[in-house]
Amino acid sequence: MKNSKLSAFKNSFYLESSLSLLLFFAAWGIWWSFFQIWLTNDLGFSGAKVGMIYTFDSAITLVLMFIYGSVQDKLGIKRRLLIGVTILEMLLGPFFTWIYAPLLHSNFILGAFLGSLYLSFAFLAASPTFEALAERMSRRYSFEYGRARAWGSFGYAVSALCAGYLFTISPYIVFWLSSGISLLTFLLLCFGRTKSPTQVARYENKAEEEHDADKPSFKEIISVFKLKQLWELVFFIIFSGSFYTVFDQQMFPQFFTQFFKTAAQGNTAYGILNSIEVFLEAIMMAIVPWIMKKIGVRKTLLIGVTIMFLRIGLCGLVVSPVGISIVKLFHAPETAIFALAMFRYLTLHFDTRLSATMYMVVGQIAGQIGQIILSTPLGMLHDRIGYRATFLVISLIVICAAVYAFVILRKDNQEVDGQPLENN
Repeated sequence: MKNSKLSAFKNSFYLESSLSLLLFFAAWGIWWSFFQIWLTNDLGFSGAKVGMIYTFDSAITLVLMFIYGSVQDKLGIKRRLLIGVTILEMLLGPFFTWIYAPLLHSNFILGAFLGSLYLSFAFLAASPTFEALAERMSRRYSFEYGRARAWGSFGYAVSALCAGYLFTISPYIVFWLSSGISLLTFLLLCFGRTKSPTQVARYENKAEEEHDADKPSFKEIISVFKLKQLWELVFFIIFSGSFYTVFDQQMFPQFFTQFFKTAAQGNTAYGILNSIEVFLEAIMMAIVPWIMKKIGVRKTLLIGVTIMFLRIGLCGLVVSPVGISIVKLFHAPETAIFALAMFRYLTLHFDTRLSATMYMVVGQIAGQIGQIILSTPLGMLHDRIGYRATFLVISLIVICAAVYAFVILRKDNQEVDGQPLENN
């Protein structure tokens, strides 16, 4: 990689991408990390109703992610789409306070639909779009994507830690703080772009610039759906990666807080635990690229899904809050692997001009399909047999997905249609 030995902190493109990811994930994490607790403990909805809300979220995000991915591939490194998204994010506080919560109580179906519509446009489909732009910038301007993405995890961790305390005072404080952080993101995207010819000349990868200049046509974007390997990956993610939301967001928060005497103690403990985990995730974001170079992308992905199987299964077996907390921390390497290794697998085996679309379809849309299929049934299963037995069922699904991945994932030197791996 050009100028790879130069300090990343001297690369203004790295700094811009890192700061935009930090601010976006801080604005998202400060409320998203307690969203399920707010729905169950504060608003009083059952597991089935919470599952329905997550299903609506996934269904709308499913469609929107393909649109966002296609648009961003057309825009290349331009930020117009993300600027529009951050305007919506600034409205989170007013929306949750005066529209979403009251409507969920007066007309649950309408409230769930409108809430999912807003959240999908503003946050859920925006998250992978921010990541896709940062990954494209990393190839264009010679920095390691994993290091930039680590700042996103750091932002999420700090905001989740603060939310753990603020949420016990009032959930609406975190919603309004999210709006304030989104304002900072908006200002950065509008006014923070590097235009220095010296910086461009120093860091720009001309081969990537020329490759990106050949914008994919709509026909080429649609053609990805004809690829057999795409659908193999989609099936794998449906029964593995989708459990990030189904398990970690829809079920685990309330499960963990039940170990404590009061809801306030549980919420604070969960905020601390979640923050520690995401801090570790940030560290792993910097380590996973090194692991991929040492053992390869395919083996790294297989390690990730194995960790997921063990982590979810152990949550169904371990009985102490300390033990559960330790198991939860294994989510850090798992998340980093799924975020970075899957992206690298796609840019290794597919045309990098379509990286945003491919990441949306495989890394995100497939997960949304899984959430649509699994959120409500697993929510109902939890209502009937409890959290622990449900976790064991989920772990069995994941180990089946791991065996399937071992069969369908290409080796790193097979069908290399994208950017080859660098030599160690």
